[in-house]
Formats: sequence, structure tokens, C-alpha cells
Amino acid sequence: MTDPRAVLRKHGLSAKRSFGQNFLVADSVVRAIAAACVPDDEVGRATVVEIGAGTGTLTEALLERAARVIAIERDRDLVPVLRAELGERPSLEIVEADAQTAPIDVWLSATAPPRVLAGNLPYSITGSLIERATELSGVLERVVVMVQAEVAERLLAHPGTKTYGVLTVFVRAAFDVERVMTVSPGSFHPAPEVTSAVVRMRPRKDRIEETTRFRAVVKAAFSARRKTLRNAWGRLADRPALEEAARVAGVSLDARGETLDVDAFARVARALG
Repeated sequence: MTDPRAVLRKHGLSAKRSFGQNFLVADSVVRAIAAACVPDDEVGRATVVEIGAGTGTLTEALLERAARVIAIERDRDLVPVLRAELGERPSLEIVEADAQTAPIDVWLSATAPPRVLAGNLPYSITGSLIERATELSGVLERVVVMVQAEVAERLLAHPGTKTYGVLTVFVRAAFDVERVMTVSPGSFHPAPEVTSAVVRMRPRKDRIEETTRFRAVVKAAFSARRKTLRNAWGRLADRPALEEAARVAGVSLDARGETLDVDAFARVARALG
């Protein structure tokens, strides 16, 4: 593995706080992420879109396993570094773009499966990038991302726990989520102030469509955790319609939002729709 610190020194650069740059310097973590992205039975077949390629450390490990890597980097100072360090390869495409708006769906739709989205997500835009991943779940086999440990806990949370909330429900409507590993601050340069975690998300076979009604039902349920669902959903429908929807969905209006699982929210949304 090429050490990002050496690459930055070589090119006269340093990590940019404004970009939320924390470069992975632990070889074991890099290789574990690459293996989670492209398991052994998919080596030489998978296409990986990498968010925030940085100095190319993970990119290089992915190239050893994937048939093709599309490396996205929005820092224009790092794009020439990537090209210089990784060279011209038919299996690599380096794109200067913002992953929040890049046409990732177009790129993935033009390739054969397995298709993977991966990256060490900048903490400041983790939410928008995870939302982007859920939008792309229909053209992906898996998502493997590094996030703050706190965010991982929310993605993995169960109903009735403090960390279970809107993010949990929206992500789990599209994905089954598992933790790959916990990563200490010392695995990065510069070291962040928080612990991180790698999560792998696989699209649900029975994905729940994230309709406007579904979003409204979920957001209203968590808008005030102390309210019962009867009060939280009071503005979504008149009382008779709400009670009938709850009956059809098998949900008690005396319960609170954080006690419902993802499928229960989907049943209520369908009944109200």
C-alpha cells in the first residue's frame, strides 16, 4: 500500500479540513474494505464506483479485485495526483466530480452486475451521500462505506432504542445493513476526533418504495418521540381514516413511532394511500 502521507508530501499537499479529508493509512483496513466490496467469488467481474478517491490508496486495492473502478474525486488538486500515482489503466476511470450530483446511476446502469458503491465518506456530507445510495439501490449489489461510528449505530439500530430514527427507517427500507468493522482514529491521517465504522448495505429483495406518503408517515412519527402515533399522525388524515389505516396495518395508535419496524411504517403508508 502506498502511504497517503508520503504521496501528499511528494506532491506538496496536505489534508484539507474544508473537504473533510481524513486519509486511510492502515493497510489492513484498506484491504478489508476492498474485500467487502468485491468478495472472492466476484474478483475480476465487479464494477466499483468509489466516492472520494483521495490519494488512491483504496482505489489501488480495489483495482486488484474489480474489473473496473470509477474513482470520483472533487478536490481538483488531488485529481492529477491520482492520475500520476495510478497511471493509465484500462480498468480505471478517474472523474473530477461531486458524488452528491455525479450521474452515478447512468454509469452503473451501463455496466453489468455486480455493481458496487464504496468510499470513505466525508463526515459533513455523510447524510446526503447515504440518501444518494438509497436512491441508487435499484442498480447496486452492495454499498460499502466508512462512516462515523455514531452513524453506523443509527443505521444498525432496532426499534425501541434511542438510536432508532428517521435515517434508520429510510435506509432499511432499501437495504439490509451489517457492520464490517470498527476503525480507530489512528487508522487515518490526520486522525479524526471520532471512531469510525465500515458498514455493508445490500439491497432488500422486498424493497419498500419510498413514496411521499411513506416519508410523511415516518417523519411525523419521529417529529416528537413522546407523542403517541394518534397525535403524531393527526395531521395526515382525519380520525376515522387514521383509525382504519392503523387497523388494516396492525398498528396501535397508542404506541410511539420508535417502536415500529420498517415494514409497519410501510403498511400504514399503504393503508393511508
